[in-house]
Amino acid sequence: MPIIPWRPFFDLEKWFEEEWPEEWFEKPRWQKGLFPMVRAPKMDISETEKEIIAEVELPGVDPKNIEVEVKDNVLSVAAEKKDEKEEKKKGYYRKEISRGFYKRAIPLPVEVIGEKTNAEYQDGILKVIVPKVKPGKPEKKKAFKVKVKEKKAKKE
Repeated sequence: MPIIPWRPFFDLEKWFEEEWPEEWFEKPRWQKGLFPMVRAPKMDISETEKEIIAEVELPGVDPKNIEVEVKDNVLSVAAEKKDEKEEKKKGYYRKEISRGFYKRAIPLPVEVIGEKTNAEYQDGILKVIVPKVKPGKPEKKKAFKVKVKEKKAKKE
């Protein structure tokens, strides 16, 4: 009788070869670029007597690529970042493209007036001010898109 070497993982190896489709071993879809990376931006939320203030960290985003919406007392912020860097020197060429998509939706703790929401973007921070509904006054449950204004830094 010939000696057969013991292979403790033989059945497992056989299963991988026969049962698993080849595409399962390829790169994950997000590495192939089929799914964009969606990041939840950091957000600070505070409340005063008259309004809710949200500050959202969106570094390097063009204000034209920011969408703010208030619907059913939920504040939604979505932004797309496109950043291209190109460098040419003797002997090498490099181009780096950074893209990203930010999205976050936060339920607000009180009834708000969505149509009077104000948003300003300065130095990578989006500041959204949402006025509260006065007690006893019902608010319409409609979606409101907010136009983002770019606030210029003061010159010293």
